[in-house]
Amino acid sequence: MTGTVESVHVAGEAGAPPERREAVDAVVGKGLQGDRYFENEGTFSEEGEDRTRDVTLIEAEAIEQAEAEYDVSFDPGAHRRNLTVRGIGLNRLLGERFRVGDAVVEGTELCEPCTYLERELEEKGVQEALVHRGGLRCAIVEGGEIGVGDDVVATE
Repeated sequence: MTGTVESVHVAGEAGAPPERREAVDAVVGKGLQGDRYFENEGTFSEEGEDRTRDVTLIEAEAIEQAEAEYDVSFDPGAHRRNLTVRGIGLNRLLGERFRVGDAVVEGTELCEPCTYLERELEEKGVQEALVHRGGLRCAIVEGGEIGVGDDVVATE
């Protein structure tokens, strides 16, 4: 099972708009360099957190399907996930290790949408549109660079 990284986004501070990057460094125990969670400053950061939310991924196909079915629209990165990928089913990677670019991550939790996202986008229906297709939270197991066009490869 192989997919591709379509876009990379980071937000430097909690509540800041996501910024598109061509590539980022994934650091074990920290997250993506330049992202709010790297310094433990994101909305969902907790003191002493066990680093299961180092990086978040979402499927481009899920976004397109949600837009079509619920008549909502997502600007690039508005979903607030770090990596948008295409061609690989993320829900199946829960509990699994897989390679993204030069990094290895482990799927730790489904990334169900929250009311924060709907409030930020100021668009009704966004939360409902992404239920069970909101992506995957991952811990970084081996660091490395992740960039647009990189492969996402499920390991055996």
